[in-house]
Amino acid sequence: MDESAGVFLGLGGGAQQYLNLARANRHGLIAGATGTGKTVTVQGLCESFSNAGVPVFVADVKGDLSGVAMPGSDSFKHHDKLVERAAEIGLDPYVYADSPTIFWDLYGEKGHPIRTTISEMGPLLLGRLMDLSDAQQGVLEIAFRYADDEGLLLLDLEDLQAMMVAVSEASKELSAQYGNVSRASVGAIQRKLLQFEGQGAAEFFGEPALDIDDFFKTDASGRGFVNVLMSDKLMQSPKLYATFLLWLMSELFEAMPEVGDPDKPKLVFFFDEAHLLFDDAPEALQDKIEQVVRLIRSKGIGVYFITQNPIDIPEEVAGQLGNRVQHALRAFTPRDKRAIKAAAETFRINPDLDVETAITELKVGEALVSTLMEDGAPSPVERTLIRPPYSRMGPISTGERAAIIAASPVGDVYSERVDRESAAEVLAHKADDAAATAEEVAEKGEEAVRERPRRTKSLWSRVGKAAAGAAAASAGSALGRRMSGRTSRANPTASAASAAGSTIGNEIGNAIGIPGVGRFVRGVLGGLLR
Repeated sequence: MDESAGVFLGLGGGAQQYLNLARANRHGLIAGATGTGKTVTVQGLCESFSNAGVPVFVADVKGDLSGVAMPGSDSFKHHDKLVERAAEIGLDPYVYADSPTIFWDLYGEKGHPIRTTISEMGPLLLGRLMDLSDAQQGVLEIAFRYADDEGLLLLDLEDLQAMMVAVSEASKELSAQYGNVSRASVGAIQRKLLQFEGQGAAEFFGEPALDIDDFFKTDASGRGFVNVLMSDKLMQSPKLYATFLLWLMSELFEAMPEVGDPDKPKLVFFFDEAHLLFDDAPEALQDKIEQVVRLIRSKGIGVYFITQNPIDIPEEVAGQLGNRVQHALRAFTPRDKRAIKAAAETFRINPDLDVETAITELKVGEALVSTLMEDGAPSPVERTLIRPPYSRMGPISTGERAAIIAASPVGDVYSERVDRESAAEVLAHKADDAAATAEEVAEKGEEAVRERPRRTKSLWSRVGKAAAGAAAASAGSALGRRMSGRTSRANPTASAASAAGSTIGNEIGNAIGIPGVGRFVRGVLGGLLR
């Protein structure tokens, strides 16, 4: 095995098969029926990229990939088969080893919690999550615009719920300014927000928000960290899973600077159960997904879709996937037969191999492999014995996971949720002020109330000069990050202020002559779709 040749995949056609690191950002597809070896293939790829100094992000929908954090063992029941396969394909030396790993979990149960703000997610991805109609989507857009214009921070679900109450109460005024705001649509959004909250989505929204830089870490020996998103619970809400990963991919696209074709990727992103990304997605969204996939490679990001059936990936996206590992497919139904034929047609022809027949005959741990060569052309497809992983095959124990999380390089940055003044609190203050004013009118008369100094309704006055300065600085730095590419770890105050940038950015932008800053710094996918 020649590690300088790239990522070692296995033995096929009498030669060792490699994935060229310089072409690994041209994306890929790992497909095959359940139980044919996709997980082991992904685990081996994670290890190899990590050993090459490339950080990895991978969604673990079954819990099996957590084993990448621990070395394999002679006590493993299939140890002899692994050793035999390693010898057969020339994987020498074959020594059990772990990979540096960071565990993440949307719910914070099996890893560090991942959070973003409502404002950063944007109305269009939220609308997709909640299956909003066109009319309801329009009202949600108005709610976000109203929050921007009023300088209200939308950080968590409570903020958005409070915002929808405010929109309902001001529906007539908002209809005149922004377009029709139907109370029926507001009510429908509120009901769907409750359902959304019932799925556990409230855990995802809030602060401290994820710092994308934490996905790009390497250990002391230069190995890239494998960022494992524990998704077994998340998969109970498939649309939340798919939309979260789509948001994350768009954030990576937004955060990274243009690098062209680097010698190796800056990050490799594995998207398991990829069909969920495209199920029921409107054509406009699919177009933008294809656009992000096409453009993100120039940021040094390789995206690898994992799915049971290759025809689950739309042709426009599949055409961007230059590196392919196809495990066995079963011809049980007419759709299966179409999938086999379609998969066979995507490979560069090998005159010595009947691809369509081979797809149905592949054994567990075998795959048809074609990768991009140094000149960018796909290699002829080869029937390949996939290499065994060095790390443990199967999940790790609760104690092992706890020890890895305790030693994590991101520490306890995300452990404690930050709950600061945002839309829900500001709107509650306004309601309290209105009630106090009404009570005072009743007691002292309207003229007495008119003569007392008015309490300003400005957000800037409420948070004070210091907080306003921090928020302004943060919004400026947020804009700089969007312009220049990468984020940086901020202290808790700056991190809190950072999320404010997208909602109060309009006021800051108007002050410095850049109108619309708030809407600009919201997530790139939302910006593309607007």
